[in-house]
Amino acid sequence: MDDLDQTLDSVGPRLRTLRKQRQTTLADLSQETGISVSTLSRLESGDRKPTLELLLPLAKAHGVTLDELVDAPPTGDPRIHMRPITRHGMTMIPLTKRAGGIQAFKMIIAPGARDRPQTPQVHEGYEWLYVLNGRLRLILGDNDLVISPGEAAEFDTHIPHWFGAADEQSVEFISLFGKQGERAHLRAQPKSATQHTK
Repeated sequence: MDDLDQTLDSVGPRLRTLRKQRQTTLADLSQETGISVSTLSRLESGDRKPTLELLLPLAKAHGVTLDELVDAPPTGDPRIHMRPITRHGMTMIPLTKRAGGIQAFKMIIAPGARDRPQTPQVHEGYEWLYVLNGRLRLILGDNDLVISPGEAAEFDTHIPHWFGAADEQSVEFISLFGKQGERAHLRAQPKSATQHTK
């Protein structure tokens, strides 16, 4: 019973840390989860014991599993169980489980999924795409581009954008998305010595 009490006592600080990492206020989290600000505050301070009814929406809001939220002991199974999301012929497989920061997804657009609504979207953030297989069509503002395997694109998601298969073949690509506008920092080669001298 002591172990259970210790686990429950550690939930409050973990909730506060996750919320701070996401740079979210209690009011924002309350709106996202439907849990009152006072209840959220009492959970974080440890004045209220967490229940499954409270923890489930909080885990979803913070983008973590319930096990991660309560810091459950490892089971010894090294496999990562990611839940794919499929809609309009496109499958998104999350590759990261960290709340906040850059999120990584493997995206698969099925063959013949060209009937996806071609409605450009705008939202907060910055996105980086790298095509693995197939050809990706990217509509970005006034540009209509085709990205082939081994090619990448990065863009501010405030620019209207849409992507889909460029032909009848499936397309697979990696997407890195920073909700707060973080960019992917890539270094192709080390800086030369001349760059360090003035």
